[in-house]
Amino acid sequence: MTRRVTIHDVAAAAGVSVATVSKAVNGRYGVSPETVGRVLDAVRALGYESSLVASSMRSRRTGVIGVLVADIEPFSAEILKGVGGALSDTGYDLLAYTGAKRDGEGWERRSLSRLSGTLIDAAILVTPTIVNVAAEVPIVAIDPHTGRADLPTVESDSFTGAQQAVHHLVQLGHRRIGFIAGRPDLRSAVARASGYREALSAAGIPFAPAPVGQGHYEQDVAREAAQAMLALADPPTAVFAANDLSALSIVRVATERGLRVPDDLSVVGFDDVPEAARAQPPLTTVRQPMKLLGAEAVRIVLALLAGEELPETHLQLATRLVARGTTAPPRSRQP
Repeated sequence: MTRRVTIHDVAAAAGVSVATVSKAVNGRYGVSPETVGRVLDAVRALGYESSLVASSMRSRRTGVIGVLVADIEPFSAEILKGVGGALSDTGYDLLAYTGAKRDGEGWERRSLSRLSGTLIDAAILVTPTIVNVAAEVPIVAIDPHTGRADLPTVESDSFTGAQQAVHHLVQLGHRRIGFIAGRPDLRSAVARASGYREALSAAGIPFAPAPVGQGHYEQDVAREAAQAMLALADPPTAVFAANDLSALSIVRVATERGLRVPDDLSVVGFDDVPEAARAQPPLTTVRQPMKLLGAEAVRIVLALLAGEELPETHLQLATRLVARGTTAPPRSRQP
């Protein structure tokens, strides 16, 4: 009886490992086109095709890119729009998935284990808490908590964006500028706090801890911080918030206290979510290109799926200030 050809025979004939054969015949990530060709040549030469049926049924590409988010909120929603637009002409579908509330910290690893190899061909992680994840599919991280990692990453220049916000307020004549910080565990939030302090220093304004509060990127938390800040004996004449939702909370608190924005208090946010332009008054903010973050992540992940070499693995996109109706000179400088 003729011995049945095994995957070990194919690996030996192609000069690769068994794991590489498995990836090559199942169209998985991590094998160069040249190696795939060599493996498939060995498969045909040895007559291994009959052994591929079961594995190909299990593992053939799905045509789906997964976007894993901690929550569906304005930032992640804009990212999803960017991903969807970039995928529109590619033949790939988009699967949005969140397991954060159920799984807690490290949700990315558990979510990937559920999806990889069966439901998605690649994954885009949005603000992941961890990046030391292992998966059988290509992964790109957008704005990871830890910053740059072994994974390809895409992020906005949060440090410069914060400088732009404070510089705008300084140019208007403000000297006592408050700050509502973001989540201290998120690298982008730390960068915005650093940019705030650096911009004060560049303007010759001493840093004072009193007009600084923690907003954690959450409206309710930012509201409490704004109430404490505006109740100070010497409150700020302007406040920079680390995200738009926090900035809009500050505007509401100021209005409830009888302050007029921007006459009595100027407010600048960060992100430029759709709600910023629709607010009354429209919010001055630092625009980060959220849709472009998603589109660039798609560009990278498609290159990885095609086995291409990446010219760069860490991409940082520029921000810019968008001046609207919540900033003006302080009262002492107004005509």
